[in-house]
Amino acid sequence: MLVIAALCAAPVIASYLAFYVWQPVGRINYGDLLELRPLPESRLSHLDGRRFRFADLRGKWLLLTLDSGACAKACEDRLFMMRQTRLMQGKDAERIERVFLITDETPLPTMLLREYDGTRMIRAGAIQDAFPASASRGGHIYLADPGGNLMLRFPQDPDPNRMKKDLERLLRAQGASPG
Repeated sequence: MLVIAALCAAPVIASYLAFYVWQPVGRINYGDLLELRPLPESRLSHLDGRRFRFADLRGKWLLLTLDSGACAKACEDRLFMMRQTRLMQGKDAERIERVFLITDETPLPTMLLREYDGTRMIRAGAIQDAFPASASRGGHIYLADPGGNLMLRFPQDPDPNRMKKDLERLLRAQGASPG
């Protein structure tokens, strides 16, 4: 009788030990999870001067990066990575928007506008403080959830396949797109 009771109790005891004593140290996500914070809404405008609001993109996942309008090689690489990561999502690509937040008044090169057509180019002014970074805010790609909250920061020079997997998991967890 004691042996049967011990066999029945063993899984319960093992689960408590696994949860409270031998907690797993690995993580699945590639990007760094951030404390949820709403995206800033102040002083944002399209290149033509029209007001831009993140609220207009609610319901979409947002890939964001920040940099100067001069957009050096590293900036172009991030824009390319955002475009390709979105395209790698296949039918779910429509659930993702790309946003380039321009932190100064430098005019964008025409070739950049053509090359990254579909990326929302937004004059962001001084909202960089809303984007947490260990070093340079402009060196990262950020992800915002469909509710408009900044939630994930990918490392500088990210691995596109690992970014793709993070996005796939999030899109799958959210379920099929409405409509």
